[in-house]
Amino acid sequence: MTEQLNFPALLPYWPQLLAGLWVTIQLTVLATVGGVALGILGAALRSGRPSALSRLWGCYVELIRNTPFVVQLFFIVFGLPNLGLKLTAGEAALLAMLINLGAYSTEIIRAGIQVTPKGQWEAGRVLGLTRSQTFFRVVLPPSLKRIYPALVSQCIIVMLGSSVVSQVSYEELTFAANLIQSRTFLSFEVYLVTTLVYLALSIAMRQLLLAAGRKWLRAP
Repeated sequence: MTEQLNFPALLPYWPQLLAGLWVTIQLTVLATVGGVALGILGAALRSGRPSALSRLWGCYVELIRNTPFVVQLFFIVFGLPNLGLKLTAGEAALLAMLINLGAYSTEIIRAGIQVTPKGQWEAGRVLGLTRSQTFFRVVLPPSLKRIYPALVSQCIIVMLGSSVVSQVSYEELTFAANLIQSRTFLSFEVYLVTTLVYLALSIAMRQLLLAAGRKWLRAP
C-alpha cells in the first residue's frame, strides 16, 4: 500500500526550518569572507620567496586538503578542549569552515598568481611600488578574475559542507531538519524540502557571487 505524502504537517515547523536556514546563511557569509581573506594571505605567502612561514602554511594547506572536514570539526570541538581551548558549537563550526575554505582558496588563488606574467611584477617595481603594493594592486586583481568561478564553486562546497556541523548539535538547517523528522517521522517530506532549500540557497549564492565578480572584478 502506497503511503500518502503529508507536506501540510510540516507547516507548524517552518519557523524552526527558517531559523536553521538563517544560521546556515550567517555561517556561510562569515566563513566565505574570512576563508577567502585567509586564502589571499596564504597565496601571498606561498607565492613569495621561500621562508619558514610559507613552508608552515604549505603544511597547513596539505593537512586540511587531505583530511575529511568532519574530522577537522571533531578535532576542534573535542580535541582543542584538551589543550585548554574551549569553544561553543557555533564558534567551532565557524572556525572549522573558515580553516577549510582558507586552505582550498589558498591553492586556488595561488594557481591564478602563478600564471601571472612576470612583467606585471616588474612593472610594479618600475612604478616604485613595494612588493606588497604590487601584489595587491597589480597582480591580485587579474589573478582573482582568472580563478573566480573556481573560487565561487569552492565557497558553495563549503556552504553545503556546513550541514556536517549538525553533528556537534549546532542548530543550522540540517540540525533543524533532523529535529523535525524525529518529531514527525515524515522523513521523505522533511528531507525533500531541505534538499530544495539547499538547492535554492546554492543557486542564489552562486548568482550573487558571480554578479559581485562581474561588478568588482569584471570576471566572466
